[in-house]
Amino acid sequence: MSALICGSFAFDTIMVFNDRFKNHILPEQVHIINVSFMVPDMRREFGGCAGNIAYNLKLLGGNPVPMATVGTDFSPYAEWMDKWEISRDYVKEVPHTYTAQAFITTDMDDNQITAFHPGAMSFSHQNKVDDAANIKVGILSPDGRDGMIQHAQEFVEAGVPFIFDPGQGLPMFDGTELRQFIEQAKWVIVNDYEWKLMSERTDLDIAQVVERVDALIVTRGSSGSTIYTKQANYSIPSVQVNAVNDPTGCGDAYRGGLLYGLLNDIDWETTGRIASLMGAIKVEHHGTQNHHFTSDEFKQRFQQNFGYSLLVS
Repeated sequence: MSALICGSFAFDTIMVFNDRFKNHILPEQVHIINVSFMVPDMRREFGGCAGNIAYNLKLLGGNPVPMATVGTDFSPYAEWMDKWEISRDYVKEVPHTYTAQAFITTDMDDNQITAFHPGAMSFSHQNKVDDAANIKVGILSPDGRDGMIQHAQEFVEAGVPFIFDPGQGLPMFDGTELRQFIEQAKWVIVNDYEWKLMSERTDLDIAQVVERVDALIVTRGSSGSTIYTKQANYSIPSVQVNAVNDPTGCGDAYRGGLLYGLLNDIDWETTGRIASLMGAIKVEHHGTQNHHFTSDEFKQRFQQNFGYSLLVS
């Protein structure tokens, strides 16, 4: 069985400005700002929530089925997916559009200026959940607004339990809409900042969300995560990393681990630890899809960090 991953694919163009923005942006002149930054260091990465989650689930041996809309420039990303044998059956090319693009410039203080072009992502509603077969679980990650609303309803109609993962798309929805997503989902995952925003907009506390879903997962970066269920709450520790090189995409790596646990009917404590380790491995590498490992390497590191064996194939 497979996991249907509804969300975005994107190209991330990452540039490094070898100075500080504050040295070139005059506070008293921001109303007429006109600056240019020389960026000798640049790299282009494959990204987007659906792409990142699918890659991480594939690393674990799961079967990801991403569903997304992309532009006519998608060819290099398609080749990457083929290399890793990730399905493109439900990745639809939209004519006369670009794949979603993020242009990120970082200075020496780790400040960032980002421009994001949604491109083909805005047409995600053209995909239909019931086009996919043999799906055990789904995840609804940040995507076009209309697509997210539509796909949630389609998951329900298809009888496919899904994770609601609003991420950076959360501000697009008001309290009524967020409540509807929670009612439709079987699981909800947010980081601690997103949880505060969701709670404020919905006027729901943790206990009230858990009444409506099987689990609420709140991630807290290096402070670990908590899985709240009706039966118990599970505190998931973070993993000691060898180096903190790039936190971008750690949440998607965590979600790949979460899906792996759900696909294999693994208990919450172990599922959370698989997800936590995935996030740690990702933070040690630049880019969102440049880390890799063998099954034996992952199991060995799991044993070292958590003191028991991971007994899955």
